[in-house]
Amino acid sequence: MSNIDWSKTQFETRAIHDGQEPEEQTGAVIVPIYQTSTYAQTGVGEHKGFEYARTDNPTRTALQTSIASLEGGEWGLAYGSGMAAIQNILYMLVPGDHVLMSDDAYGGTFRLIDKIFARYGIEYSMVDLSDLDQVREGLRDDTKMVITESPTNPYLKIVDIAGVSNLMRERYGEPTGEALAWEAGTRDFQLTRPVLLVDNTFASPYLQTPLAHGADLVVHSATKYLGGHSDVVLGLVIGNDPSIQRFMKFHQNAAGAVPGPFDCWLVLRGLKTLGIRMREHSANAMRIAEWLKQDPAVKEVYYPGLPDHHNHEVAARQMRAFSGMVSFSVHGGWESASRVVAATKVFTLAESLGGVESLIEHPGQMTHLSTAGSKAEVGDDLIRLSVGIEHIDDLIADLEQALEVASPAGAVAD
Repeated sequence: MSNIDWSKTQFETRAIHDGQEPEEQTGAVIVPIYQTSTYAQTGVGEHKGFEYARTDNPTRTALQTSIASLEGGEWGLAYGSGMAAIQNILYMLVPGDHVLMSDDAYGGTFRLIDKIFARYGIEYSMVDLSDLDQVREGLRDDTKMVITESPTNPYLKIVDIAGVSNLMRERYGEPTGEALAWEAGTRDFQLTRPVLLVDNTFASPYLQTPLAHGADLVVHSATKYLGGHSDVVLGLVIGNDPSIQRFMKFHQNAAGAVPGPFDCWLVLRGLKTLGIRMREHSANAMRIAEWLKQDPAVKEVYYPGLPDHHNHEVAARQMRAFSGMVSFSVHGGWESASRVVAATKVFTLAESLGGVESLIEHPGQMTHLSTAGSKAEVGDDLIRLSVGIEHIDDLIADLEQALEVASPAGAVAD
């Protein structure tokens, strides 16, 4: 197996094998959980590639190799959570730098930038990044980072990743050399050009590979689809630029935002079935989105797989399928929405997403509460579904009875 060039194999094969060859000492076909904090050294500074578990761990290394392969990147780094990963990326900014981000940003990302990094002189503005005209107008001379998701959370907007990348090239020139000027270990550093960061959590690398469309960095909350079983919290960053990798690796080791080996092992296990899970998630979500369109209690459905979605053509071009996330608004505002999310029996009322089980939530009062009063504020009538892989008939029946509870016959208008 060691002679195989995994880059020439298909996604499902790489997810099972790349970076995960049988362990040499025993022949174990699954990467072991190296549950150790330190490693024996034969002499001072003489070791087998590992010296302390905050710096590196073989199970983490296997995960980083695997996710880089699946995203088509040169390297990957694993973190204790998705937000720890984004925090480490933001360390590349210095006071006075400007960030352009989506007006439909995940609440945790918005909170991190607005409530923490803005304290230290990082400026930001928000536009609809699914509208390239707004992107063009939003870019500034001092913009150093563009942060987006596609699909976005929670309105499932689709951002034309290649289109945004092209606009950045038009404004700032073709990228040449390394993106970060930094001498390792020093305090002086700066981004030599703006970088495009894409949060690929909602799509997963099975459905979309942003680096292939011009992104500089990809981030995942591996807690979601990559882990796939709602039993782990972990973040991942993937890229090609070696200067960014060196910088982020140094800061990760210095600040300690690392995952444990068991968490890395759980995500490796999840990656092995990612392809078949994403196909089922996507198929179920499409059926539910189509069904919701005809329910009189539903005001609007947000799903990029629907032909009337604003950027459906872009989604069809840059995604293999349309993922398992569906959002919809209901007539009756907060009162109706709160009754719907409380009435489901198969869908569990809970935050997070991407597990095999179906979840339902009210973003405005749950995952996106931190955006209240901002440009990214979420409507009180919005409901978000993470569609699992249960039987589609049971899922639709559950939503049907919940919508009947929330909206008595005839009460279909606000």
